[in-house]
Amino acid sequence: MLTPAEVERIAHLARLTITDDEKVLYARQLSQVLAYAEQLALVNVDGVAATATVLPVHSILRSGDRVSPSLSREDALRNAPRTDGISFEVPAALTDED
Repeated sequence: MLTPAEVERIAHLARLTITDDEKVLYARQLSQVLAYAEQLALVNVDGVAATATVLPVHSILRSGDRVSPSLSREDALRNAPRTDGISFEVPAALTDED
């Protein structure tokens, strides 16, 4: 069973603020999810073909969809605030800081 302290650490990593009551609640709920995942890991799937989906596969294109020319690189970058001439330059969104 997860402890409220472990849930607090997970919340910190996810940049979430949760109350003490939520830590207890989420510890119980996440423990149930993990227990179910452990139960599923015990299922014998020998001989079962791997699949990406259980739904029928169909084309998402409509009859009127067609390939058409898109913007040139120069046109796409023309109004960009920052570019290196090949791609857009944007500030880093992810860092390794806690």
